[in-house]
Amino acid sequence: MSMATRTDTQSPALHVPDSHDLIRVQGARENNLKDVSVEIPKRRLTVFTGVSGSGKSSLVFGTIAAESQRMINETYSAFVQGFMPTLARPEVDVLEGLTTAIIVDQERMGANSRSTVGTATDANAMLRIAFSRLGEPSAGPSSHYSFNLPAAGACPHCEGMGSVTDIDLTQLFDDSKSLAEGAITIPGYKVDGWWTVGIFIESGFLDPDKPIRKYTKKELHDFLHREPTKVKVNGVNLTYEGLIPKVRRSFLAKDREAMAPHIRAFVDRAVTFTACPECGGTRLNEAARASRIRGINIADACAMQISDLAVWVRGVDEPSVAPLLTTLAQTLDSFVEIGLGYLSLDRSSGTLSGGEAQRVKMIRHLGSSLTDVTYVFDEPTIGLHPHDIQRMNDLLLRLRDKGNTVLVVEHKPETIAIADHVVDLGPGAGTAGGTVCFEGTVEGLRASGTLTGRHLDDRAALKETVRTPAGRLAIRGATAHNLRDVDVDIPLGVLVVVTGVAGSGKSSLIDGSVSGRDGVVSIDQGTIRGSRRSNPATYTGLLDPIRKAFAKANGVKPALFSANSEGACPTCNGAGVIYTDLAMMAGVATTCEECEGKRFGASVLVHHLGGRDISEVLAMSVTEAEGFFGAGEARTPAAHAILDRLADVGLGYLSLGQPLPTLSGGERQRLKLATHMAGKGGVYVLDEPTTGLHLADVEQLLGLLDRLVDSGTSVIVIEHHQAVMAHADWIIDLGPGAGHDGGRIVFEGTPADLVAARSTLTGEHLAAYAGT
Repeated sequence: MSMATRTDTQSPALHVPDSHDLIRVQGARENNLKDVSVEIPKRRLTVFTGVSGSGKSSLVFGTIAAESQRMINETYSAFVQGFMPTLARPEVDVLEGLTTAIIVDQERMGANSRSTVGTATDANAMLRIAFSRLGEPSAGPSSHYSFNLPAAGACPHCEGMGSVTDIDLTQLFDDSKSLAEGAITIPGYKVDGWWTVGIFIESGFLDPDKPIRKYTKKELHDFLHREPTKVKVNGVNLTYEGLIPKVRRSFLAKDREAMAPHIRAFVDRAVTFTACPECGGTRLNEAARASRIRGINIADACAMQISDLAVWVRGVDEPSVAPLLTTLAQTLDSFVEIGLGYLSLDRSSGTLSGGEAQRVKMIRHLGSSLTDVTYVFDEPTIGLHPHDIQRMNDLLLRLRDKGNTVLVVEHKPETIAIADHVVDLGPGAGTAGGTVCFEGTVEGLRASGTLTGRHLDDRAALKETVRTPAGRLAIRGATAHNLRDVDVDIPLGVLVVVTGVAGSGKSSLIDGSVSGRDGVVSIDQGTIRGSRRSNPATYTGLLDPIRKAFAKANGVKPALFSANSEGACPTCNGAGVIYTDLAMMAGVATTCEECEGKRFGASVLVHHLGGRDISEVLAMSVTEAEGFFGAGEARTPAAHAILDRLADVGLGYLSLGQPLPTLSGGERQRLKLATHMAGKGGVYVLDEPTTGLHLADVEQLLGLLDRLVDSGTSVIVIEHHQAVMAHADWIIDLGPGAGHDGGRIVFEGTPADLVAARSTLTGEHLAAYAGT
């Protein structure tokens, strides 16, 4: 009987629905994971908890999300894959039930000064279309409203940058010297550098032995301003250009926030930025600026606070573009809903914090029609005041309720509390972690007895007695960004916490008026410059005393114990892996067979200190190395002092040789803090030091802050964590709201006074937190 005429009532066997309702992970061994196996329910909100370094990110990002992205990439042709990033298969036995993963992380946005909040989302594109249809007089199609297109909408004077630069030539070169004598003083410009000074020397346009002050008018023009010109140097075709256009292209076209500290310092010394006199800083040409809708041009619209722009867009009643305006208004509403209504579309995306960048990335997903995808978040509450965390929780639940799987790595108890499912990793960090301590409900976690479960309901008590200030740091008339002529005295010699809702003006006040002063050290979560060859041992200077100790014990040169120098394995050049380029297919990185990934040559590894070779020492955790260099044959006081500081900041679990690019923002900040702790006194500015810290580690951080203050250091902390607020000697609260609703000092005083007054949002939340 054919299927079409079948008359029996028996249905064919159906699959068991539960078989496709789980993401199954078996035998995950990425980084420190120890054969981890978990089953994660789909279409639910799962929160991953555990101390810093316990393996949360290795499981969520390094295993589940990484394999999802890798498998999606493999669906493309080999040709297309050649243009995509190479993704290695994670160390895992089985991964079943994966869906498309969308990663919403804290990576900073924008690597150049042309990227803004508007260009990084769809908002700017929609505004340009609206102005091309409705603007009077029209400047033309939507491209004619773009400042990134020189032939269309960009201001011809500043080329769409919005600012012009005045370069101090004395910071570029010493005119009393010749090129051959090292006249050029720009960082990285060495006399023997082919692509820097070498091309000036060999170009034929200049006399390399003549002091610059003796150049003829033509020579000076060729040196400073010559247009790009093809030259042949030692048989190689190169492009020569004057020093000033070279500096503009090499330094000024890049995002200042992404520069290495010494490069940023050079740019700050050598360059003065002023608003372009032609376009007034709007970046647009005259035609685009002249085109208006209800008296507003596109530059005015982009400069508005987004919450105000949403109101303005809704007031534009034009049926011909109604669907576009509705979508634009919804996108702007999403900014407000996610707590970013205080931004403007012309805000440079490179100036956003990690938390702000993550929330901006969320914008395009909130209105998405996609369902049954996996959203992966990395501490989405970073940078959020307790008042704003509830809104973030609502957004995470909205994504789940649309039929998506939501995976969140998080430490905040307010977000752990809304989880449908919790996976707690640990019990410790690094080699002491990498196992699943608990899987189940939040109530089950609370009763589980794990470190997270025991600390879930921790609440810090308000400090009973506060320190007496040793002086004051005066700020007068601060007007950066949304600050409203703020006058405030920051007490010195005590622990000061600056707080307020996101966008209230905290960073504007401290970064704009405190950081940069003599004696002030700002320790943020920005990227640490360095390749995969850089690690905590090289960054902190720890490797120097270690190399010297090995050299002294074995009677050889210290350089032998550097994998970036004489000690490198000759086969992999000290990388530990061999990279094989497979052209348009994904390249392969295999462990070097010669050194077995140890990075050092065999002749180096025969030398020992305290029974260990240099590769074994670099594989140690900070805690293990602390004991190793603290006593016995390997006792090295200089190394032990640095290791003590690393342990002090809560990085005892890090291995000495862990590549810097693998560190989180919080780990990077604590690594920077450890390097600065050698000096006493001064003023330290910390930006959310609780980032990435487990509930159990916050107490250790508070102890560290106390030790810093007690040693004579003034500590100013920008922070939202109530435990840090409760522990402060003095609180400065900004607000009352964000953007133009903030920018004022709404409270100054002790935590006890803030709670007693309950006059601000911070006071209300701190009172609830402390149970008073």
